[in-house]
Amino acid sequence: MPPAWRRAMAVQQQITTVTTTQSSGQWSTGLFDCCSDMGTCCCATWCFPCFQCQTASHYGWCFCMPLLDPCAFMAVSCCMRSSMRERYGIQGSTCVDVGLVCCCYACAWCQMAREVKTRTTSGTQQVHVVTQQLHVA
Repeated sequence: MPPAWRRAMAVQQQITTVTTTQSSGQWSTGLFDCCSDMGTCCCATWCFPCFQCQTASHYGWCFCMPLLDPCAFMAVSCCMRSSMRERYGIQGSTCVDVGLVCCCYACAWCQMAREVKTRTTSGTQQVHVVTQQLHVA
């Protein structure tokens, strides 16, 4: 056996990525907080169908899904809102989603767009953890 000063040492590194999502159980903005993001409000005002398609695309859905809403009695909007609540851990119910979409269609879409924008820009944090193990041969 070689002396202690001549023994080989091996270092093994393992990098682990931990992803956390911030969730308070609430929407990040209120239903009528259109002025909190004027860009979203203006886009919705001037070209609502384009705005809907962009929001659906940013959420990860097919961009043309909102165009089916008039034929589907707003089912696409209700489904997207419910899906968004589930994905982001927002409290609520399907009945409330349907009511909001039926009564405040444009405001519900603006709120969903602001939520997607907020969650995709600042909602996810990644931490890289490096662990090392020293092996003496």
